[in-house]
Amino acid sequence: MRAMNLPNKLTIARIGMTGLFVAAMLLPAEGLIRTHFPLGKTLALGLFILASLTDWLDGWLARRHGLETTFGALMDPLADKVLVVAAFICFIEQPAMRGAPHDGPLVQAWMVLLIVAREFLVTGLRLVAREKGVVLKAERLGKHKTISQMVTIIFVLGGLAAREDWNCLGYECAKFDAMFWRLTLGLMFVVVAVTLWSGIAYLAKNRKLLLEHA
Repeated sequence: MRAMNLPNKLTIARIGMTGLFVAAMLLPAEGLIRTHFPLGKTLALGLFILASLTDWLDGWLARRHGLETTFGALMDPLADKVLVVAAFICFIEQPAMRGAPHDGPLVQAWMVLLIVAREFLVTGLRLVAREKGVVLKAERLGKHKTISQMVTIIFVLGGLAAREDWNCLGYECAKFDAMFWRLTLGLMFVVVAVTLWSGIAYLAKNRKLLLEHA
């Protein structure tokens, strides 16, 4: 049995880091675990950045050393989507204002639903295309979508870390919360718009492939 190559090991590691990331994001505010991991949101931010770097590294290694495999072609984009979707779902669990969980979530569920739906649809289309021996390349709009999502996730994680782990960086927390929530809402509207636009454009461009299997 052939050993798994390094890029594929990094892909599997990214999935594992996603699990740790979710655990760090959802640590309870009180209790024994929290006393041992007081900087949960900071840890989550570090894990997300590290996992994102493995995404770049495994692709670079696979191309540079000719280590591309069918496993990697399937699992690498799947691992990316699991990481990104996990982050957005965890944001639903975060209160808009610190200490006020009943005032609503930091990110609305309908926004995350639209993002997840787009990812499922495009992934499904790519699987259909692969069965027909067609490789669908990433479009420019898709790259804009990815950049908008990554920037927003890192911003929100940074804001959560500042709010919950670093006492609002010395600012008055009520003002910090209000500014953080408004900026998060604005960025999420941008992400949803770009995500939907890229998804609709992608499906429209490849509609013939879809209609063949209708």
